[in-house]
Amino acid sequence: MYLAETLSGSGGIFLNDMHRAGRTPEPLSEVVRESRATFWNIALFSSIVNILMLAGPLYMLQIYDRVLASGSVPTLVALSLFVLGAYVFQGILDVLRQRITVRIASVFDEKLQNIVHKAVVTLGIIARQPGEAMGPIRNVDTIRAFATSTGPSAMLDAPWVPVYLVIVFLIHPWLGWLSVFGCVVLFSIAIATERVSRNSIKQSSQDQGVRGAVMEGDRRNAETIVAMGMLPVLAARWRQVNGQFIRSVEQSADVVNSFGAMTKTFRMALQSAVLGLGAYLVLLGQLTPGSMIAASIMMGRALGPIEIAVGNWRNFIGAKDAFKLLNTQLGKFSIQPMRTELPPPSQNLVAEGLVVAAPGADRPTLQGLRFGIRAGEVVGLIGPSGAGKTSLARTLVGIWEPARGTVRLDGAELSQWDPSALGKHIGFLSQDVALFDGTIAQNIARMEPEPESEGVLRAAQAAGAHDLVLHMSEGYDTRIGEGGGLLSAGQRQRIALARALYGEPFLVVLDEPQSNLDAEGENALLLAIEGVKKRGGIVIVISHRPSTLTGCDKVLVLSSGTQQAYGPRDEVLQKVLSRTPEEAEQSVESDEAGRQESDGPEQPPSEGEAKND
Repeated sequence: MYLAETLSGSGGIFLNDMHRAGRTPEPLSEVVRESRATFWNIALFSSIVNILMLAGPLYMLQIYDRVLASGSVPTLVALSLFVLGAYVFQGILDVLRQRITVRIASVFDEKLQNIVHKAVVTLGIIARQPGEAMGPIRNVDTIRAFATSTGPSAMLDAPWVPVYLVIVFLIHPWLGWLSVFGCVVLFSIAIATERVSRNSIKQSSQDQGVRGAVMEGDRRNAETIVAMGMLPVLAARWRQVNGQFIRSVEQSADVVNSFGAMTKTFRMALQSAVLGLGAYLVLLGQLTPGSMIAASIMMGRALGPIEIAVGNWRNFIGAKDAFKLLNTQLGKFSIQPMRTELPPPSQNLVAEGLVVAAPGADRPTLQGLRFGIRAGEVVGLIGPSGAGKTSLARTLVGIWEPARGTVRLDGAELSQWDPSALGKHIGFLSQDVALFDGTIAQNIARMEPEPESEGVLRAAQAAGAHDLVLHMSEGYDTRIGEGGGLLSAGQRQRIALARALYGEPFLVVLDEPQSNLDAEGENALLLAIEGVKKRGGIVIVISHRPSTLTGCDKVLVLSSGTQQAYGPRDEVLQKVLSRTPEEAEQSVESDEAGRQESDGPEQPPSEGEAKND
């Protein structure tokens, strides 16, 4: 319980204050609260263990003051059997205490695994610093590493330090005050350790994240590195990043180890001082030899948890900072409002006054977008590089939230949908095709553990990839390796297209879907788009190839972050291609005004009209 409250900053008080304030407890604090009964059980075990630790000093006291004085062998045997039983019982309880602590760490990990995974995936989209996305995983590992070390046991034993000091006082006040002085000095060293080592430990954690991100980037681009002779340059960068990490680790380790050595040296000197003072008191006739030995042992018990805590201080500081940071990070992803289940979309997609900005960016990428797409329509999204086409695609499928304005499916904003439910109605093929380590069937079925064969086959056939898959060594059960590394770029793109079509989603967004396709693959793509159109779905195709636009009903033109034109394909293409770039740039504002005032084909349907279609 003490450990949990220390890590959470304020423990039970913190949770009670949150309840009184009407706020929802943070995720990690919730886990601590749910495990409170287990913490009390560990505290009970620790109490029994610390009581049994008194057996050693009492045994020494009786040996020196009673057995040696009386010469009674039966008394020696009885006392020895008693202390042996106490040590055995203490060992069993200590093992159980350690195992329960380890199990708590595992339960802690299990309860947070879903939200941590969600945080990592989400941070992978919005993170702007190297290694930031993997931060939650590192923080969980840091907390678990500390929880399975000897640090928590020392903290659980710390409340018994005053008890041992009281016993030393009862033996003799001079010995008690000397022990108190020793504890004060050791506590001061512990506080100094925290203050001096905090920044270096924090820096080493940050450097570890950067180091991992650099290595992961080099691993992902291994082929490019080897082919283009980039290995020496990147090796030099790696040496610089890794060297910075090593230096920060050395700095934090030097601080903690120096204070640890200081603590150990002081404790040994203090224990000798207690023996010396005890011997002096024996010579004065104020203490017996047995009491002197018992006082020395009791003072060692009192200082033991402090020494262990200082030795584990780096792990403790890391775990405490990780707890706070993880609580803050996961708090952003733990809110899961109950949403009313909406019917599957089947009518339209409408963007109203849409402003798009990358997560964390100060300036919008797109602004003032207004358009509507009805069921059964295919829209081509075109524009120069950097016009914001991919940004719009990410917003339409819910990867990015609109900075302003709304995106509606059948009149409902995307935020009104449960993300998992919405994903079933969306198919998305990104520019950078990303497949998972698994079989082709699992990848097409969006990594379902037991993919439905009928749905997988239907999606592969719709994408024109069925024959391609059959020619694989094990067909749909072929494992494709990490990132689909065993497939060619064109094969990966066609498998990803089949994944986008899995489950016959209503909205299908394809970002440069033909970039790696040959003529056969491009024909299959056109047939797939036509198939979605016939079944009443919506397709948005981002493309630079005119051949892809032949199957489009409408075209949306973006340039310089604004909507230049939207309407029937032939009309928009004729309008855009007939004017020079200078004229196109000058007509942006007039096109915007014309779209809002005109009743022609470029006017997006209102929400009510879209619902009625």
